Amino acid sequence: MIPGGGQPDMQQLLQQAQKMQQDLATAQQELAETPVEGSAGGGLVQATVNGAGELKGLVIDPKAVDPEDTETLADLVLAAVRDATASAQELQQQKLGPLAQGLGGGGMPGLPF
Repeated sequence: MIPGGGQPDMQQLLQQAQKMQQDLATAQQELAETPVEGSAGGGLVQATVNGAGELKGLVIDPKAVDPEDTETLADLVLAAVRDATASAQELQQQKLGPLAQGLGGGGMPGLPF
């Protein structure tokens, strides 16, 4: 990587950086297309987020709906969304973590690791 002059090959470094950028873009696209599910209340409430953490779907079992107790339903919805989001963050770590390591190891601004 360092020819006789002791200077890094700038062309090679540029190519490596471009490949990492392409790999990162590909991984981010895959995350955006990957559904991740979470649930609460024994499956009474199910949330689906994409790998980037965006809420894409919410299913509420009619048994969870009690007009006299909407607070419990709200808690179940929050718990299901948090569960799905936590799973999405794990998926981000798996997909993007190795790429972040290749870009300097300290993580990247805007990514949760």
